[in-house]
Amino acid sequence: MSSITIRDIAKAAGLSIGTVSRGLRNQSGLSEQTRQIVRETAMRLGYDVNHLRKKKIRRIGFLLHSQHNTLASSPFFSAVLHGAEQACKREGLSLSFIVAGPEQPVIDQVRVHQLDAYLCVGYFEPEVLDALKRSGKPMVLVDMHRRGMTSVNPDHQHGSFLATSHLLRSGRRTIALISGSPAHYSLEQRARGYRRALFEAKVQADPDLEIIAPQLGDGEAGVTAAMRSLLDRRRRPDAVVCFNDSAALVALRQCLNAGLRIPEDIAVIGFDDIGGAAVSHPPLSTVRVDKTALGVKGVELLLELPTPEALTVTLPVELVVRDSTSCID
Repeated sequence: MSSITIRDIAKAAGLSIGTVSRGLRNQSGLSEQTRQIVRETAMRLGYDVNHLRKKKIRRIGFLLHSQHNTLASSPFFSAVLHGAEQACKREGLSLSFIVAGPEQPVIDQVRVHQLDAYLCVGYFEPEVLDALKRSGKPMVLVDMHRRGMTSVNPDHQHGSFLATSHLLRSGRRTIALISGSPAHYSLEQRARGYRRALFEAKVQADPDLEIIAPQLGDGEAGVTAAMRSLLDRRRRPDAVVCFNDSAALVALRQCLNAGLRIPEDIAVIGFDDIGGAAVSHPPLSTVRVDKTALGVKGVELLLELPTPEALTVTLPVELVVRDSTSCID
């Protein structure tokens, strides 16, 4: 049996793996000239067409955990969904949006919808991912990571590093972090970036300044309690890094209600750059994530599977400085 892979063909032809995969499967979105290059390169290298999946992907499930299906999470995940829809429309695929949780087991949901492949977006319990993997159908994690599974994520750690470093450069030294459960890959990585920035700036980390909001799906209550506990400290922080923009907007409001000036008394920065960040009062500094690109890339990775090994794709992020932090940088 030939050991030539799609990756080998892509390298020889000077094309992406996704382009070669679509060309071999005769999918839309390619010029006839590109298809011909793919076919000729595959034949020249002796590619075994039996490596191709017998069943073509036609229906993809966009799977979202019920804890993410909240007003606070909606601005982020709706943009990811929009990107996935764009990619599916371009490829002539059907996309089903499925919310699953303890009351709606994901395995039951995917059976009802007769899906060919899965985009698992955000956090899912390990046992759920294992059950989906056992189905043998292509699966890509979006905004989530697990060893042995193909995934696409924004650069969580670097983004939080950029946010915290910006605060340090503007003279802040008592910088708090409002985070969530470290079981969430994105939040664990963002906490790492915060700590790394402090370490590299030789600022002593204070574990008491790291507050975990009780639940991500409980509305504003968890973040409100976390921010109030920080403001009640004898040595109040002069800045706070929040795990996302929705949390940062709640923290911002608590600071204003306490009579604090932003950013003179305390600076607040978020993550994601949702629509409400730029129009808040004051406008919120944040880390911009291309949420639409996450959805697009997730679909593209599904169409590239199977690959010789699980792929880990990291998309770049960008620091956006607005009035909620010192603009002197």
